[in-house]
Amino acid sequence: MSDQNELKKTAFYDLHVEHGAKMVGFAGYSMPLHYEMGIKQEHLYCRDTVGLFDVSHMGQAELIAEDYETAAKALEKIVPGDVLKLKPERLRYSVLLNEKGGIEDDLMITHRIQEDGSHVVGLVVNAGRKTHDYAYISAYLPDDVDFKILDDRSLLALQGPDAEKIMAVWCGEAVGMPYMSEIETNFFDAPCRVSRCGYTGEDGFELSLSNDDASRVAKMLMSHPDVELIGLGARDSLRLEAGFCLYGHDIDTATSPIEADLSWIMNKRRRQEGGFLGDTVILDQVANGPSKRRVGLLPDGPAAPAREGAKLFNDQDQEIGVVTSGGFGPTIGGPVAMGYVTLPHDKLGTSIFVEVRGRKSLWRVTDLPFTPYRTYNAKKPTQH
Repeated sequence: MSDQNELKKTAFYDLHVEHGAKMVGFAGYSMPLHYEMGIKQEHLYCRDTVGLFDVSHMGQAELIAEDYETAAKALEKIVPGDVLKLKPERLRYSVLLNEKGGIEDDLMITHRIQEDGSHVVGLVVNAGRKTHDYAYISAYLPDDVDFKILDDRSLLALQGPDAEKIMAVWCGEAVGMPYMSEIETNFFDAPCRVSRCGYTGEDGFELSLSNDDASRVAKMLMSHPDVELIGLGARDSLRLEAGFCLYGHDIDTATSPIEADLSWIMNKRRRQEGGFLGDTVILDQVANGPSKRRVGLLPDGPAAPAREGAKLFNDQDQEIGVVTSGGFGPTIGGPVAMGYVTLPHDKLGTSIFVEVRGRKSLWRVTDLPFTPYRTYNAKKPTQH
């Protein structure tokens, strides 16, 4: 574990310490693993009420262009999603690709128009990849598209069934926002970009605001008796129950979006036209199927949690894959896992034997998510 003195701190560091957080090193930052409530109770509280997450370690950046098509087409060289048709004030989840069709990172993409008529493509990338991503994206931009890193901004996530009720107290404009949308507004007198998405499977909002306003806004949100701080431990178990990928675990540079069961991020136009890095590999997998695929796994009876790296076997005792994320799912009250298996072992109901500490137990391939999505309007969420 990294020395806390060597780690970067978000604008909320003092707030975390003040509320008894267990601070750990994560992606070069000192971040809260959990608070006094503990990971399991924080997880359940977010599912039942509403939780506040500090996600300021993630990277925020912008592409700025007079002509939106120029910026969108530049980005479409390295992502398989439809950026060109992304409407203003809307969000889209996608992945950065390499020449072999592997995933360099996953990211959120937004589109907004500034007062001077210029277009901004907003990006949110993973903390551990942001330095890499900034250089990677910049290399594919033409001279008339500016790239701006937003190191002066913090990011809060308010997640849970009561999220809209809390937002309504200080930001009435957030009420009724469509899922996967974004607005620019004021939150408790702080200029703020509010989006409606998340990484838990619950309804939720993200607040991007200046570092100078961050702590004040967080304290105001926490003044509501229903809001509790939630750490990285519960964030991980919540996203696992929701079937969301974690970069460096469930997706990486050697995994394609088709293998990761993310083919839905490509619309018909992108599948027909291609024109993105690794398109030959990816479109061949679309047409003919990949050799492996990410699946959900649930034990068929009592079993110890299967952790990352656990080997997977078929009923002939042949090794067919590996667990990439696993643990205890507090909402369902038992172990859950995701991993990759060779085809045709990806079919629902297939018996899979998971090896944990030298012993094999029977699990079955199950549909994802493990818990029902409860996002606004019950639309299937995409990842953060």
